[in-house]
Amino acid sequence: MHSNHLLLEEPIRMASILEPSKASFFPAMTKIVGTLGPRSRSVDVISGCLKAGMSVARFDFSWGDEEYHQDTLENLKAAIKTTKKLCAVMLDTVGAEMQVVNKSEKAISLQQDDVVILTPDEGQEATSQVLPINFAGLAKVRCSLV
Repeated sequence: MHSNHLLLEEPIRMASILEPSKASFFPAMTKIVGTLGPRSRSVDVISGCLKAGMSVARFDFSWGDEEYHQDTLENLKAAIKTTKKLCAVMLDTVGAEMQVVNKSEKAISLQQDDVVILTPDEGQEATSQVLPINFAGLAKVRCSLV
């Protein structure tokens, strides 16, 4: 059952997932934050990050939809269970930003002094001449670009 919120659907009991701690006079105090994204969201990659010491998984909510982030959270839960490593979740919920929508994920090269058109048509392919953006109200905003 998927909920409408990015929450754990079933509690994870710490005792069931943590490895027995080894006695150490100087416990690790460093926290390693890893951002989970397109190339780092599979269970295998997350497991590798946990084994390497990642202690906080960062979710960047400035892009992606709820389903994408929920799937990534499910992968994190699976990696936590298989590696028996505890990991906190950090949600990066920055305010409104204007971003280029590049669905093809192809590299875009811009040259100095070239003219580039910004369009709110997110269905248009991003090129070095036309950049679709995620801000439909751009034409109504008064600003100067230098």
